Amino acid sequence: MTTAKGNLSVRTIWGKVVLYLKEHRQVALHVACGDITDVKLEDGKLVINVTERVLAGLLTEGKSEIERALRWQGLDMEVVVVIKEIESSEGERDIKKLNEVFDNVTVVEKKTKMIWR
Repeated sequence: MTTAKGNLSVRTIWGKVVLYLKEHRQVALHVACGDITDVKLEDGKLVINVTERVLAGLLTEGKSEIERALRWQGLDMEVVVVIKEIESSEGERDIKKLNEVFDNVTVVEKKTKMIWR
């Protein structure tokens, strides 16, 4: 992405957002954003991908502060928070497929007990 300040990477932009939040004493938002690594620039928007609804709620509430941090960098862009689904395991995908073919499949996990003598 080319801006008035030159060619900036999303990592640089996001790092400066986190720094801005720290400097402006947005403690909860700073801590939450510090662990986020899945951030993209798409269609002039900063897209933040998270997997937890609580985190998404915090980011949505702090959206204006994050946009302020972007403007501080000379960037005028909207912030979009996306809740990504966690990829399911192979077993979960198989159960989902079975439920598509057969209605109401119940899977019972069989546990075995090992006895050492």
